[in-house]
Amino acid sequence: MYFESREYAGQKLAAALFEKYRYENCAVVALSDGGVVIGEQVSGWLHCSLMMLVVEEIDIPGEGMSFGGISQRGDFTYNSDISSSEMQEYTSEYHGYLEEQKREAFQRINRLVGDGGLVDDVLLRDHTVILVSDGFSDAASLDVALDFLKPIRINRLVVAAPVASMGAVNKLHMVADELHILDVKDNYLETKHYYDKDDEPSRELAIEKINKNIVNWR
Repeated sequence: MYFESREYAGQKLAAALFEKYRYENCAVVALSDGGVVIGEQVSGWLHCSLMMLVVEEIDIPGEGMSFGGISQRGDFTYNSDISSSEMQEYTSEYHGYLEEQKREAFQRINRLVGDGGLVDDVLLRDHTVILVSDGFSDAASLDVALDFLKPIRINRLVVAAPVASMGAVNKLHMVADELHILDVKDNYLETKHYYDKDDEPSRELAIEKINKNIVNWR
């Protein structure tokens, strides 16, 4: 399945969520810049807040694979797709590199969003949290989001995306209370491949959209 745009795909997801969640206390959290476009549609239909968890991923040198990601709190979450033995080996070999990349990633996040970040714990507490992305090639960003949400008491975790890989969906089934994935791919290409119109906002524009939304809900 291909989508005309992220905005259009967001409308299809919003329609799927509307009947069940239109009268519930919900909060939408985008996990990517493109996810903000999806989240705008979902939060608009459900009349709820929209936030963004800014994640910086750190790659294993020369492997084309992610160690994991760091969130706006500065917490680092290892990629759960890598076995514990492999991760111990990578961590031992690249310890200095990993620590330096963590520091640099956290500094980038702070420069972009400030110390407070773009997620307000108060707006999530005792709500159904709907995590949205424009596509899940793997579960790396979700791993970070789950760690971020651990200290926050929420009612229910819903994960929604227009498209996801089979591997990501298998992981999502284990951690989410409910999934809304419009299309599942055996061979997942780049996320932008599934949209005719590339309406992914820049990081700066995505942050601007979120800041305006949070101000309206505080």
